[in-house]
Amino acid sequence: MTDKKHILCPHCDVTNCIPAGRLEDHPKCGRCKQPLFTGEPINLTISNFAKHIRSSDIPVVVDFWAPWCAPCQTMAPAFSQAAQDLEPYYRLVKVDTEAEQTLGGQYNIRSIPTLMLFKDGQELARQPGAMGASDIVHWVKRQD
Repeated sequence: MTDKKHILCPHCDVTNCIPAGRLEDHPKCGRCKQPLFTGEPINLTISNFAKHIRSSDIPVVVDFWAPWCAPCQTMAPAFSQAAQDLEPYYRLVKVDTEAEQTLGGQYNIRSIPTLMLFKDGQELARQPGAMGASDIVHWVKRQD
C-alpha cells in the first residue's frame, strides 16, 4: 500500500492526494494543473488559512509579518530561500498581520516576524524574530 499525502494547491486551494514517494516529481494540481510546489511561500488569508493548516499532510511553516516591519522585510528573502530548501516536505506560507488582524489575534502574535510550525493542524513550535535562511531551515527541521 502506497503512503499518500494530502497536499493543498497554492493556486486554487484544492486538496490533492500524492504518493509520498512522488513529492519530488514536481506534481501538479488535479484541478488547475498548476505546480503544487513553486519554491516560494504562499500568502494565506482568513478564508484559506485553516484549510491549509488542517488539511495538509506535510508540516506548514507560517511567517506572521507586516509590510511596515523592517525586520520582516529583511527576513522575506531568507524565508523564500528556506521555501526552496524545504519543499516539498514542508509548506511555507505567509500571513500579513496588518491585513489579517483576526489571524494575528487568534494565534496571539505579539511580535513580528513570528514563525510558527503546524503539523496536523496543531502548533508544534513558535519562534519570534528575524532569521537567516539556514537558521530557518535548521529551526524547522529541529522541531519536526
